Amino acid sequence: MYVTHLVAPKYGSTETECEDAVTVLPGCSHDHMLREPLTVGVSDGATESALAKDWARLLSRTAAEQAMERPDLLAGGAAFEEFAASAVAQWDPWLAEYTHARVVEGRPLKWYEHTKLAEGAYATLLTVRVDPDPGPETGASEQSWRWRAAALGDSCLFHLRDDRLVRAFPVVAAEEFGTVPDLFGSRNHDAALLGRRTRFTEGRCLAGDRLFLMTDALAAWFLSSHDQDSAVRQLLEFSGPEDLGGFTRWLDGLRERQQLRNDDVAVVRIDFEGR
Repeated sequence: MYVTHLVAPKYGSTETECEDAVTVLPGCSHDHMLREPLTVGVSDGATESALAKDWARLLSRTAAEQAMERPDLLAGGAAFEEFAASAVAQWDPWLAEYTHARVVEGRPLKWYEHTKLAEGAYATLLTVRVDPDPGPETGASEQSWRWRAAALGDSCLFHLRDDRLVRAFPVVAAEEFGTVPDLFGSRNHDAALLGRRTRFTEGRCLAGDRLFLMTDALAAWFLSSHDQDSAVRQLLEFSGPEDLGGFTRWLDGLRERQQLRNDDVAVVRIDFEGR
């Protein structure tokens, strides 16, 4: 497997203001071939909530770390609920450190910030784990990989074969993005409720397949493209972190043509190679 990811802020915002977050484990350079399990957490912070970018980063990191340790997390049930509870439990200690740092910097929280923070931070979450299946020498006819995914909200996974879309999850049509997505709240201690709102699925990739993971703005553009072959070709132009400048300019071009909503964008690309 080869994996890379790109994260770009909305037009008019800086990288530090970007509320989309990605964690890929194991961490490695994009041109390194992985033969071991891979986990990814993609999170889109809700702008309306305070410290959404920080919650998205914490959530994506925790999801990737725990999916690496516990594959059964992506099957739902008790394992996912335990993860959800542990993610929420990290928020108040993180917030206490943040509040203290603001005091030390001479920028204590304002009264209205306290009010907003009491409501919690919110974000979507897409978690994916990929495991190599046994190779041809153990009886399989061809090299393959099993992927499992959990999605709360509208960050999406797309499975391509021969660069044609064969699976979309959890959103399958562009018009579905018109609704308010489910969100993972930093103060939602009802882990069972979070588990019920999360969707789970799995699939299998063969050599030559690709997975794309995208936050909602780019996913909506992809699903609404009348020429999906062209959409795939455009995405494949960007294959590593050195392409971030070109990627950002491409996004701005789509925005100028009103083909892409002006929002933060995160995309993860996983390519599967044969032996």
